[in-house]
Amino acid sequence: MTALNLISLLGVVVLAAIAWAAGGFRRPFPARTVLGAGCLMVVLAAGLFWLPPARVALLAVNDVVLAVLGAGQAGARFLFGPLALNPGETGPGGEVSVGFVLAAQVLPAVIFFASLMGMLYHLRVMEPVVRLFAKVFRGTMRLSGAEALSGAANIFVGVESAMTVRPYLERMTRSELLTLVSCGMATVASTTLAIYVSFLRDSFPLIAGHLVSASVLAIPAAVLVSKLLLPEEGIPETLGAVPPLDPGSRHANAFAALTAGAWDGLRLAAGIATLLIAVLGVVALVDLALGKAPGDLNLARLLGWVFAPLAWLLGLDAKDVLPAASLLGQRAILTEVVAYGELAKLAAAGTITPRTVLVMSYALCGFAHVASVGIFVGGTAALCPSRRDDLAGLGPKALIAATLATLMTGALAGVFYHGQTGLIAP
Repeated sequence: MTALNLISLLGVVVLAAIAWAAGGFRRPFPARTVLGAGCLMVVLAAGLFWLPPARVALLAVNDVVLAVLGAGQAGARFLFGPLALNPGETGPGGEVSVGFVLAAQVLPAVIFFASLMGMLYHLRVMEPVVRLFAKVFRGTMRLSGAEALSGAANIFVGVESAMTVRPYLERMTRSELLTLVSCGMATVASTTLAIYVSFLRDSFPLIAGHLVSASVLAIPAAVLVSKLLLPEEGIPETLGAVPPLDPGSRHANAFAALTAGAWDGLRLAAGIATLLIAVLGVVALVDLALGKAPGDLNLARLLGWVFAPLAWLLGLDAKDVLPAASLLGQRAILTEVVAYGELAKLAAAGTITPRTVLVMSYALCGFAHVASVGIFVGGTAALCPSRRDDLAGLGPKALIAATLATLMTGALAGVFYHGQTGLIAP
């Protein structure tokens, strides 16, 4: 192991210690869950980074995601014409791309992925996969069935994952609720994965496969952190087995599911666009005010200083620590969309090393930002209004848990990456 790998290993341990300290060193210490989650993360990461067959599978997943993403652009190009063409691309009629336009090239992919996932869930294509992951999570980490099921669903969907356990929300313990929301905020949904792939696929050809991997690794990381913050003291109703998926999420037929998914995707895309307009505008005002102070200050630089110690724990090259810290700060306030966009620029310019690009791809992979607290707490509370106060009280803890969990997946990637081929590009 190199010095950077050892720092990454130290980072995993320190981040777990920070989670326990942030929870007030609560007892009983969840030793069984911590050990199970830690072992699961190590096995998954070691298999991905060290076993050649796993790298072949990663390439296959990457190719599938890119193929689906390419097919999903057909509708956008029909509607938006040259605006939907990727930079440097020429359409069949000779029209030339006008450059990168997020609204026309990226947000339509959110709608397409949402509609596709809605149809696949209706056709029960995803249900066996979700239940398989849920059984693995329940068995290895000693979770309740509801926690395991919602966590597994988060690999594929976002805040909608709470719908899979809607019948049990009212009777879930506070520890279960924290784990449910933390897992949601620590992962990225397939609907938004398309955005990050669009940003990075030129400079990081295997980004799609790694983002799927990061979402899988984030589940045990989020469980570990959330149980350290708030250990289970009660007896969950679904402790013994994984419950069935909520039948209320079914639709009349496949086309109805496709339509409902498209509308959900439209709301999500509109929400992303609205949030970016609002947040970026406010940040520009803050930067305008900070620019009047001596020292050429801006919000990104201030947040970079705050996150620098955590960025160092990821095991990055010394020159990359401050840029990486700035990305973490941007994710916390401006959302991961902005942070991934900036990461893509740094990677394309070659100002950060391939190791940093890979590690930060994992560390940024989640909805661990201020706005998502309202989205996930509000979305879950809408399904179970009687638990609104509990969910609101757990919101800040969920943000801490999701932030630490995503950092832990980044540090874990840093532990097992030592420059081996086949992980950045085919």
